[in-house]
Amino acid sequence: MAFLLGYYLLLLGSVQLTSTYGPYQRAQKTGDILLGGLFPIHFGVASKDQDLAARPESTQCVRYNFRGFRWLQAMIFAIDEINNSSSLLPNITLGYRIYDTCNTVSKALEATLSFVAQNKMDSINLDEFCNCTDHIPSTIAVVGASGSAVSTAVANLLSLFYIPQISYASSSRLLSNKNQYKSFMRTIPTDEYQATAMADIIAYFQWNWVIAVASDDEYGRPGIEKFEKEMEERDICIHLNEFISQYFEDHEIQALVDRIENSTAKVIVVFASGPDVEPLIKEMARRNITDRLWLASEAWASSSLIAKPEYLDVMAGTIGFALRPGHIPGFKEFLQQVQPKKVSHNEFIREFWEETFNCYLEDSLRLQESENGTESSRPLCSGDEDITSAETPYLDYTHLRISYNVYVAVYSIAQALQDILTCTPGRGLFANSSCADTKDMEAWQVLKQLRHLDYIDSIGEKVHFDENAEMWGNYTIINWHRSTEDASVVFEEIGYYNMHIKKGSKLYIDNAKILWNGYSTELPFSNCSEDCDPGTRKGIIDSEPTCCFECKECSDGEYSNHKDASVCTKCPNNSWSNGNHTFCFLKEIEFLAWTEPFGIALTIFAVLGVLLTAFVLGVFARFRNTPIVKATNRELSYLLLFSLVCCFSSSLMFIGEPQDWTCRLRQPAFGISFVLCISCILVKTNRVLLVFEAKIPTSLHRKWWGLNLQFLLVFLCTFVQVMICVVWLYNAPPASSKNHDIDEIIFITCNEGSMMALGFLIGYTCLLAAICFFFAFKSRKLPENFTEAKFITFSMLIFFIVWISFIPAYFSTYGKFVSAVEVIAILASSFGLLACLFFHKVYIILFKPSRNTIEEVRCSTAAHAFKVAAKATLKHNTASRKRSGSNGGSSGSSPSSSISLKTNGNDCEPSAGQPRIHRPRVSFGSGTVTLSLSFDESRRSSVM
Repeated sequence: MAFLLGYYLLLLGSVQLTSTYGPYQRAQKTGDILLGGLFPIHFGVASKDQDLAARPESTQCVRYNFRGFRWLQAMIFAIDEINNSSSLLPNITLGYRIYDTCNTVSKALEATLSFVAQNKMDSINLDEFCNCTDHIPSTIAVVGASGSAVSTAVANLLSLFYIPQISYASSSRLLSNKNQYKSFMRTIPTDEYQATAMADIIAYFQWNWVIAVASDDEYGRPGIEKFEKEMEERDICIHLNEFISQYFEDHEIQALVDRIENSTAKVIVVFASGPDVEPLIKEMARRNITDRLWLASEAWASSSLIAKPEYLDVMAGTIGFALRPGHIPGFKEFLQQVQPKKVSHNEFIREFWEETFNCYLEDSLRLQESENGTESSRPLCSGDEDITSAETPYLDYTHLRISYNVYVAVYSIAQALQDILTCTPGRGLFANSSCADTKDMEAWQVLKQLRHLDYIDSIGEKVHFDENAEMWGNYTIINWHRSTEDASVVFEEIGYYNMHIKKGSKLYIDNAKILWNGYSTELPFSNCSEDCDPGTRKGIIDSEPTCCFECKECSDGEYSNHKDASVCTKCPNNSWSNGNHTFCFLKEIEFLAWTEPFGIALTIFAVLGVLLTAFVLGVFARFRNTPIVKATNRELSYLLLFSLVCCFSSSLMFIGEPQDWTCRLRQPAFGISFVLCISCILVKTNRVLLVFEAKIPTSLHRKWWGLNLQFLLVFLCTFVQVMICVVWLYNAPPASSKNHDIDEIIFITCNEGSMMALGFLIGYTCLLAAICFFFAFKSRKLPENFTEAKFITFSMLIFFIVWISFIPAYFSTYGKFVSAVEVIAILASSFGLLACLFFHKVYIILFKPSRNTIEEVRCSTAAHAFKVAAKATLKHNTASRKRSGSNGGSSGSSPSSSISLKTNGNDCEPSAGQPRIHRPRVSFGSGTVTLSLSFDESRRSSVM
């Protein structure tokens, strides 16, 4: 097998080339070291069915590529510069062999085999077959190829022999795999960055609905795959994802254009080369589909195959990526010096001349073919025409992009050779820091030196290959304009993409320079759905891509202040959304304020209660020695009135902005004040009840119900409430809090800390009130001067009604109304106690002084005493009759059971000079019993 391969390589290396425009057409120049070159002088090959009825012929290359020829000229120019340099590779002449790939893999591999053939001559013993001493030098490195698909095939072959390959235009990210493509290098950035840049541009213009088209090769497939990932990260949808090729049949192109025309996406992203895109653009132009915007990869963004005036109606406004242009001094003049008669080593010049001037040279084979009818007829040309007067992309040297990459590639190889030739033993890159043998230099040694290349070129730029054998670079963003002079395409630079700076600053676009569709400054719309206005968000539609959505209004308390919001932002706790949900405003802060009408009304009632209580206290103090005041136990009455003042005052602590200290004081102040009040009523009522129910007041009663003991009982009852408050404040102290539950309002309220503690506080107060109600009910028949039984009973009923109603009202209200409910309960119960216990006494004292006398007090007291005695006598008499009846009946009449109590009008009037004595008369049927009670001041004091 090795023998056959060697034989084939030998034949391929020694074959003589013909003068036809076939695959063996070349530009060649001998030298000490030979460089190979692969350039797309043609865009493709003619399609021909091979039925194998005869020996297959080599396919014909078609459609001349003027830019490809300029790239070839850049390599020749760089080699000539190096050969004429006294500092770079002195005494070394570089030669070259350059082939046309015709932008196809087959032609490129055919040329590549000629490169590797000579390199393997020395490793295969062929002396017995031929004399190989006169062979040309081995190819030490290859510059090329152009397309990624072609370079991938070439790299697979060259990597087998470790022949360095430096591509100037192959950007596929697959070629970064150094395990597979060991000898591949390039002076163009990888598509890894270009796909990201394309996605950034789409996101920049806020498009989310695009069409993706890629060439079905090693350039388009990886590029569009990376682009899809970038789009997915940005939540941008691809409506159509299509592949194209220059070899598609017409019906395939038409079907693709049908799908594009029916799509609602207006932006078309194309990751392909010029020849692959051309059939699509031609069909779009034929149909005059002008409402699409094209986003072009660098492979065709400035292609002369597409940038034609006849396509501008469709292609004007295209946004494309172009490599950063470079400067090659003297290259312009070199391009203008081309002459088919003067140059013998470049066989491509003849075809270039014929294609430029649309003619045939006199000795052209194509002229003979035209005479035979296989070629179209053209006029003859002499070869002396003025090239500078021709309109050709060949002379477009204003933006040297790929040409500059070719220039850098050649100089990089030369610099690597220079480093090998000037290597110092002990500092080399090879085993034991040795240097390469300069007399027998091999390709793999050059590859090693290229990987460590680091130098400054002639224009002062640093040249260095990274770990993936690639050079960093930036993209220029261009916009296709229509020239006002000749309607040709003008590539207007509108921005750049710097892939090596921080994220967010990589892309820059000058929007003012952009002309959409060639004339408009209005940004095209390419979204699946219309933009959602501020105040709305995007809602998902079932079975539709995420880019297709419906606009839903933000919920209350949420907002969106920009278009196409994916989610609505929740307003902060202290804010609420406006009616349109476009912004948040600060919530209104509410509490039971002093200045609001409700707060003013409650304050007025509280102050009124304090003033009325103070007035009653003043009346009692002024008339403290009158019988009514004395009969109501004036010391306890004073304390009771003081507690009512505290009750009214405590309600004021519920008004105003709640603070931590007011929250901690208001409930204890209210609870202790009410307990003190009810304790006074309880002790006073129970004391009188026990005295009047005692048959004979003893010294024990006097001692037990002395004034000191009464205050002690009040203190003990109040002390229990104080302890409840202390435990509450220690374990769960109340504090002010902000309630954000209401939409547009923040209620500042008191968090009571423990509702159980509040329940104990109110429950204990109600328990004392219930006991007080019980004693008041029992004392309802006592003299009114001593106890206000019916008034106390009524006041306790008011108290219970208020506080029983308070519980559901407290838990069913919210915000400031919670405090208002409690204030109303405090004021209602306080006014009830004040009115029931004191208003009728004040009325008597101020307006009925005749009833505020000792006689009135004694009369009512004596009447009560005789009523009690009468009941006791009647009970005794009834018992006696029952006993008599049970002893045998009665022969006489029995006493009448009717009892009458007669009190003369003057019974309560004293005689002159005598103490007032009340002698009521009690009659029992047949007799009269007269009882008398004497009340002097000393006696009354003992009772009281």
